[in-house]
Amino acid sequence: MEEVLAGSFLSELPARLIGDKAYDSDALDQKLRTEYGIAMIAPNRRTRGQTQDGRPLRRYRRRWKVERLFAWMHNFRRLVTRWEYHVENFLGFAHLACLQLLLRHL
Repeated sequence: MEEVLAGSFLSELPARLIGDKAYDSDALDQKLRTEYGIAMIAPNRRTRGQTQDGRPLRRYRRRWKVERLFAWMHNFRRLVTRWEYHVENFLGFAHLACLQLLLRHL
C-alpha cells in the first residue's frame, strides 16, 4: 500500500480509500489512519465480525463504475497488449479509447 501512495500523482493524499474484502484488516486500517490520515472503506470478510457501520459502505457500491470502465477499455486490443514502445503513444491510444467510449455513451 505504501508503494501505491508514494507513486500517487496527486498533490495531496485522499481522505478515503475504497478496497475490496482483501483490504479488510485492522492492521491496515490502523496504519492508514495514523500515518496518512486516510479512512479505509472495505466490506467485511465472512470470517470477521462487523467492523464498520453501513454508512461508509455506500461509497463502495459506486466502485463498480471504475471496474466497468476498465472492462470497456479491454475491448480495445491495442490497450490489452501494449504493443507501443513509447509511453506517449500508449497514452494517446488510451485517450482515443476513452473518447470513443464517451461518444458511444452520449
